[in-house]
Amino acid sequence: MRARDNPFRTECLQRLRYRFAGITWEELLGRCERLNYRGAVVGRCGSGKTTLLEELAPKLQERGLVTRSIRLSREQPSFKPGFLSQLVLKLSDREILLLDGAEQLSLGGWHWFKCRTRAAGGLIVTTHLPGRLPTLWECRTSAPLLAQLAADLLGTEAEDLQRQAEELFERHRGNLREALRECYDQLAAESS
Repeated sequence: MRARDNPFRTECLQRLRYRFAGITWEELLGRCERLNYRGAVVGRCGSGKTTLLEELAPKLQERGLVTRSIRLSREQPSFKPGFLSQLVLKLSDREILLLDGAEQLSLGGWHWFKCRTRAAGGLIVTTHLPGRLPTLWECRTSAPLLAQLAADLLGTEAEDLQRQAEELFERHRGNLREALRECYDQLAAESS
């Protein structure tokens, strides 16, 4: 199978939408408002935090808010020199900062960032553990969710994939991103 034909390729994975359990977008946006747009999307690696944050931006924009996305990662765990100074010059109370990867900042770095960006109308972050801001939403994964995502990509029924999904879920300790990457590798190996 050519990489461009693999249903688990990055392009296809990026089209997957966040799947809520027990809440709607309207209810989540209501929580945002009650928290004055200051909250954390919490969850383990591969649980959908980034996907949820990316999908939240246009929902906030529909409400007349301006969003600015910032991303930190293991590869880039801190801001480039001068970034914060430039950022705070442009902040307004209509702007919601969306920080993906807040756990990359040290405790001191976090407090410094929070202080410097207080002029923003809101701050929504992703983090692995609760505590940096009130929890807006906790992302959770499950083997049935993995089965459904894989079924959507393959165009099949989730029930047909349940056993494999349970094995992948356990092997990757609930990290759906890593489990789906393994699916990509398995399909690539089977067709070569």
